[in-house]
Amino acid sequence: MIEKKERLKTIIADKPVNEKSRLITLDKLKLLNNETDENYNNITRLASFICETPVSLVTLIGENKQYFLSRVGTTIEEAPRDISHCSHAILNPEELLEIPDTREDERFANNPYTLSDPKILFYAGMPLKAHNGQVLGTLCVLDTKPNQLSEEKKTALKALAKQVETLFELRRHNLKLEKASLELRNKNIQLKEFAGIVSHDMKMPLANMILTTDVIKAKYAANFDAEGIEYLDYLKQSSFKLSNYITGILQHYESDSLTEGVEEEFDIHDILEGIIDLLNINDNCIINLPEKNISLNCNRIALEQIFLNLIGNSLKYNNKEEIIIDVICGQEENYYHFSITDNGIGIPKDKQEDIFELFTVIAEKDRRGNRGNGIGLSTVKKLVNSLGGEITVESEINKGTTFHFTMSSSACD
Repeated sequence: MIEKKERLKTIIADKPVNEKSRLITLDKLKLLNNETDENYNNITRLASFICETPVSLVTLIGENKQYFLSRVGTTIEEAPRDISHCSHAILNPEELLEIPDTREDERFANNPYTLSDPKILFYAGMPLKAHNGQVLGTLCVLDTKPNQLSEEKKTALKALAKQVETLFELRRHNLKLEKASLELRNKNIQLKEFAGIVSHDMKMPLANMILTTDVIKAKYAANFDAEGIEYLDYLKQSSFKLSNYITGILQHYESDSLTEGVEEEFDIHDILEGIIDLLNINDNCIINLPEKNISLNCNRIALEQIFLNLIGNSLKYNNKEEIIIDVICGQEENYYHFSITDNGIGIPKDKQEDIFELFTVIAEKDRRGNRGNGIGLSTVKKLVNSLGGEITVESEINKGTTFHFTMSSSACD
C-alpha cells in the first residue's frame, strides 16, 4: 500500500518507486516547455468531444509541477504537482483512474480544485507510458459537474492515450535522428577541413616533384637510357594524376559552399560559351548549344561546376574521331531542366545506378589513356540535389550517353 501524506487538508500522492528513472526519461524527450504540437491538440479535442467534457488535457508530471502539453477548455499551462489529480493516476500505469465526484473521494474532497470556482468535480485520466514503460503523465478529461464515462468512452479514451504514446515514440526517434544528423554534420565539417589541409600540404610537394622531374630530364637526359626517361615520364604522369585526384576530393567537399552562392541573372549561351573557352576544346569537337537562349536566374557558380564536370566527361570518355555534344535547356513552371548528350563510349546498363557514388570508376581509361578517380559525378549529384533537383542517366555502349538534370524554381527563381 502506497503511503499518503496530508498537507493543508490535501492528500498528496506519493512518488512512484521508479521516480528517478521516470524523470530521466521525461527529460530525454525534451517535452517540457516545448512548443505545442498540433497532433496533441487534435487528440485532446477528440477526447473532449467523445467524452463530452469541457476540459481535456495531455499532462506531464515533472519533479514539482504538472505541465499541460496540450489543453482544451483551459488557459492554464502548469500547476503544482502536490494538488494534481494526475499524480495519483500515474501510480497505476495500466489503469484508467475515474473519479465520478471528487467531493466523495477522500483524496480530492479537500483539493483546491474541488473547492475552487469553477470546481473540478469529475476526473478521468489514462496514464501515458514511454517506450521503456516509464509513466510520464496522463491523457485526462475534466468536468465541472459529477460525471461517469460509459465503457465505450473509456475504451476511446484509452485508444487516444495510445496515440499520444505513439507521438512520444516518434519524438524519441526524431531526437535521435536530429542528434545523428548534427554529429554527421560536424564530422563532415571536420572531414572538409581535413581534406583542405591535406590537399594544400600535398599539392606543393607534388608540384615540386613535377618540376624536379622536368629539371632532371632537361639537365641529365644524356645520362639516362630510354627506360630511364620512361621512368621519369611515368613519375611525372603519376604526380599529375595524384594532384588531380586531390583537387577532385577538395572540390567534392567544397561543393556544399558552392550552393550557398549569390543568385544572378545570365543566359544559357553565355555560361556555356565560357565553359567551352575554359576547356580549350579542339576543332574535332562540335558542341551544339540550346536553340533557345533562355535567361536563368540562379546560382551561376554551382551550375558552371555541374556543366564543367558533365561536358568534361563527354570529352574525356569518347572514342570517336569527331566528338559531338548536344546541350538542351528548358524551363517549366517550377523548375529548369537540362540535358547533355554525347556520342562517347557509353556506360554499361548494370553500372548506371552506381556512377554517382563517390570513388566509383566505370571506364578503365579515358581518351588520353588516364584512369578517372570517381569523384566528379558524385560531386555533380551532390550539387544538383542541393539545388533542389535530380539527375539521371541514359546510355548505350559505343553510341553515347545523356545526362538529364533539373533545378527547382525555389533554388533558381
